[in-house]
Amino acid sequence: MRKIGADLVLPVSAAAIPNGVIILDDEGKILELSTLSEHDPASVEFHSGVLIPGFINTHCHLELSHMKSRVNTGTGLLPFLVSVVSFRDIAMEEILDAIEKADLEMYENGIVAVGDISNKVDTAATKEKSPIRYYTFVEMFDFMQDDRAKSTFDGYYSVFEKQSGNGKNKKSCVPHAPYTVSPYLFELIRNTNPEDCTVSIHNQETRHEDEFFLHKSGGFIGFMASFGFTLEHFEATEKTSIHYALEHMSRHNRTLFVHNTQTQPEDIRAAQAWNSNVFWATCPNANLYIENRLPFYKHFLDENAKMTIGTDSLTSNWQLSILEEMKTIAHYQSYVPFEELLRWATLNGAEALGFEDELGSLEIGKKPGINLLNLDHTLVLNADTKVTRLV
Repeated sequence: MRKIGADLVLPVSAAAIPNGVIILDDEGKILELSTLSEHDPASVEFHSGVLIPGFINTHCHLELSHMKSRVNTGTGLLPFLVSVVSFRDIAMEEILDAIEKADLEMYENGIVAVGDISNKVDTAATKEKSPIRYYTFVEMFDFMQDDRAKSTFDGYYSVFEKQSGNGKNKKSCVPHAPYTVSPYLFELIRNTNPEDCTVSIHNQETRHEDEFFLHKSGGFIGFMASFGFTLEHFEATEKTSIHYALEHMSRHNRTLFVHNTQTQPEDIRAAQAWNSNVFWATCPNANLYIENRLPFYKHFLDENAKMTIGTDSLTSNWQLSILEEMKTIAHYQSYVPFEELLRWATLNGAEALGFEDELGSLEIGKKPGINLLNLDHTLVLNADTKVTRLV
């Protein structure tokens, strides 16, 4: 048994506990939440600061960890994607070493679960032995070529089969983005996943995406052509890109829309009317790294959207830290309350990945991990705010 206390305990799912104490068993399961006055102070491991649950990172590309500092910032999404695919001749030893280091970095930064995009099997061994729980999203794309959908699906399904989906980890097949997935590939993905799963999709990350679906214009026309793919068969839908995704995805899955920098209130309302189990992952540092732009979070607050936080990959970020993502949001859009940010970073993320029975909040019976933030009662994040993983 272990007793951990602090100036303030924030359970997320319940009211804050001043001078709170958390009692855990030897496996990290919470047995009791109480206050210091109920214990002999000598029996409590007491800290200055705030105790919170472990962080949930709902969007990462662990397999791209070897790309750190290799891609320029501020180029926009399309040049960024071209740069990523141009780095092909990387030794497997370097790739696997970077994956292990990135997994350790997330653990040390208090992250207890990750929604991870995989196109290959490179990350499977690390995930299997990691103390972090992983939800692996095996991502598929056929550049909107229906005649390539079946062979594309079969190739990626072999990756899916080699990913761990038992015990602590989960997995599902997912579409990459509206602009890269044909109706037939959407159908194959949809018919493969069970209802009780999470499906993620990159959404409205650049203005070119909506231009493509609204008017069949913008940079994606040339982008597809550069890979040798014709779009003569495609006709503009005259709706924003998210509507194409809603038309072809299953409304019975937990659905995680990722990035959403261009998403407007009417897009949020359409998605939430389509499925009550919709979540919105924001990766602010990656959005700044790639497009020098953030979502307008007030749109999501006004629509009571269930927000989560991701780091994206070290290709598009300087570190893998949910706390650093929270600090970025607080710096640029400070109207978002700390308690709201904390919910995005913990319980909402756990619910999005289907891990809420054990993770995301400080509740009796859960094993959520415990982080210490060096904050005072004002709960103001700043450059000096740090996280210490205690459990």
